[in-house]
Amino acid sequence: MPELSDVQTLDPNEASACADLMIRSEPWITLRLPREAAVATLTDAAKEVYVLRDDQGVVAFVVLDMRGLVTGYIQILCVRPDCRGRGLGSTLIRWAEERIFKASPNVFICVSSFNAGARRLYERFGFEPVGVLRDLIVVGHDELLLRKTRGAWADFRKPA
Repeated sequence: MPELSDVQTLDPNEASACADLMIRSEPWITLRLPREAAVATLTDAAKEVYVLRDDQGVVAFVVLDMRGLVTGYIQILCVRPDCRGRGLGSTLIRWAEERIFKASPNVFICVSSFNAGARRLYERFGFEPVGVLRDLIVVGHDELLLRKTRGAWADFRKPA
């Protein structure tokens, strides 16, 4: 299993390959994500993108949004299909939690209603459902908002 220290920032030259990885795998196939939207998210300067690599390039990546009331939103978690089941997604979730809990008492993530495997993974990490966003992206499929918390914003103190 990869180590948290293996996580690195995205090289802008890798954004296109990451977008291709997304649009060729679930849940983005069912959600009909346009390639242009994937590239836009991965190159958005307001987002943080972190990757794991092997000798063939990016094997997994995570996109974080650290703005607003839901500061600490894991917007995207993607693992190359031939690399699934190796703990890469788990490593990125642990890394993202460590990063987010320095700035927020909450970590948020959405999971598509049809993506039972991802939901099980997130729940094993302690994420709990907090809301259903009906037909948010495509009709017939809901997005489930999950949260892992260490407390309320009013009580949160950033680590020194």
